[in-house]
Amino acid sequence: MSDKTSRIGRLGWIQIDTSDPERLAAFWKLILGVEIEGRLGSPPQFVNLHKQYPDAPHVSFQRVPEPKVVKNRVHMDIVVDDVEIATSRIVQLGGRRRRPDADFNEYGYCWRTMADPDGNEFCLIFKCG
Repeated sequence: MSDKTSRIGRLGWIQIDTSDPERLAAFWKLILGVEIEGRLGSPPQFVNLHKQYPDAPHVSFQRVPEPKVVKNRVHMDIVVDDVEIATSRIVQLGGRRRRPDADFNEYGYCWRTMADPDGNEFCLIFKCG
């Protein structure tokens, strides 16, 4: 069922809703190590980041009027080499650790839950041990 002729579509963008797409794009461009690719609208309604690699989806920030109020139903997992260094840098950039005293280790994967400046959850995935 993974044949190109049977698929309905392919992942092109990951859209993140925010009241301030410029601010959130500035945070995530540093996390992902990419630049801003473009803006649509004035003031920008969408701020798009460059892809991390050719087959990666775009990450884009879309202006919405309402604030985030509940847990995300979809989140990004960011693979890191050193979880402590990554956590420190994210906090310096305005993010935060969601559960300060808990990392998770299940099924051979380790992760730490974080939040961006808007409170959107994401995980840092790191080598267990």
